[in-house]
Amino acid sequence: MSTPPAVAWAGADHYAAALRSGRGPLFLRRSDGWLLPLEVERWCARADPVDQAVLDRCEGAVLDVGCGPGRLVAELAVRGRTVLGIDVSEAAVEHTVRFGGQALRRSVFEPLPGEGRWGTVLLMDGNIGIGGDPRALLDRVARLLCPSGLLIAETAAVDVDERSEVQVVAGTGAGTGGGAFPWARLGTPALLRYAGRAGWRTVGQWTAGGRRFVALRSLPRSRLRTASSSAEPPNSTALISSQRARKPSGDRPVADR
Repeated sequence: MSTPPAVAWAGADHYAAALRSGRGPLFLRRSDGWLLPLEVERWCARADPVDQAVLDRCEGAVLDVGCGPGRLVAELAVRGRTVLGIDVSEAAVEHTVRFGGQALRRSVFEPLPGEGRWGTVLLMDGNIGIGGDPRALLDRVARLLCPSGLLIAETAAVDVDERSEVQVVAGTGAGTGGGAFPWARLGTPALLRYAGRAGWRTVGQWTAGGRRFVALRSLPRSRLRTASSSAEPPNSTALISSQRARKPSGDRPVADR
């Protein structure tokens, strides 16, 4: 039996150490040895202009799922917005609070404050991959949002639909800092496919600073139940991209040498 995702992230010592120092290197390592670089320095900095443009689109009270060290929560708090970050990492929650934001150590799949009343949910920095099951995550987010609420998700910079087991590592030759857990990587086309099957309405997609984003609007509750019952079943087969990336980035895996 694999380690539950929340337990694996919470026990990832390399992740906690990187957030506390504000520096990498840090990677998600797939079971086949490929590495996905994590942009620790950017996450631990203040919100940049690309982030701020995303936050300009937020409506109502905002829930940042997988808030990490809290740059988005802190920026929204400065703007006077009602905002809460959640993360399974104690180090992430501590960093968010030091940044001036409010955060809880909680999984998105656990009971949360304000369920059904959030105006916007954020899934930034690849967090559409949480849990390794995009359909289940979209269903959960729909129940967190108010009727016709807004989801803003950051997608991979490549067209990918991938599910795999990953571990947090601090370098190409480093040991893991926690157990394996399921993760997904979705490009924009893949996310739109999942969202369409679940009845979400696309209200925007854009690229800025080499990053890609999608804005989706949830259905009213009655229509959500109908769409959920009639949607196609998710494909449980992991689709692993075999294309080798030429340069490491936050969206492209690099080979473990």
